[in-house]
Amino acid sequence: MHIPQLQITTQMARIGMEQRHAIIEIEQPKANVSIQQPKADVFMQKNRGKLTIDQSQAWEEMNLMNPIIWTEKIVHKASEMAKEGTARRAEEGAQLIDIHNNVNPFVEQAKINGHRQLKTLSIKYVPSPLAVKYSYEPTEVQIDVQENKPIIDVEINKPAVTFHKGEVNIWMEQYPSITIDVVG
Repeated sequence: MHIPQLQITTQMARIGMEQRHAIIEIEQPKANVSIQQPKADVFMQKNRGKLTIDQSQAWEEMNLMNPIIWTEKIVHKASEMAKEGTARRAEEGAQLIDIHNNVNPFVEQAKINGHRQLKTLSIKYVPSPLAVKYSYEPTEVQIDVQENKPIIDVEINKPAVTFHKGEVNIWMEQYPSITIDVVG
């Protein structure tokens, strides 16, 4: 006996899928920064230095001085020389009075007064090296500085965000099916 058979053929469903990812673009613009640095305020105050030069001794040593002082100096020197000359002559006169002591004062006085005395030779700087006197009062400087802080201005820029959404497309590439056949 022959029994009929069933032949079942199935076809599975197939799904097609296409996906496009989402894209996020973020751009951060730089901040706008403005910096200004004002100059510092500087205040300076100074008094002048004082230089004092006294060269009166140098002028005196070179005989280049005020006529009144020069005249007084000559008068004083002449007075001293007159006193010395008077004293010398008085001493010589006293020696002549003592002629009775068997001493011949004429010969001694002739030896002393008959020849000029030799002068010693030496180097003399006119004016002398330290004849000019000087003094100096230094300058005083007062400095006051006022610093100025920087002026900083910052403007923040928000980020620029661009979003492209993603997609998913789904379709049926093959539909499911069942075929039943009777064979025999």
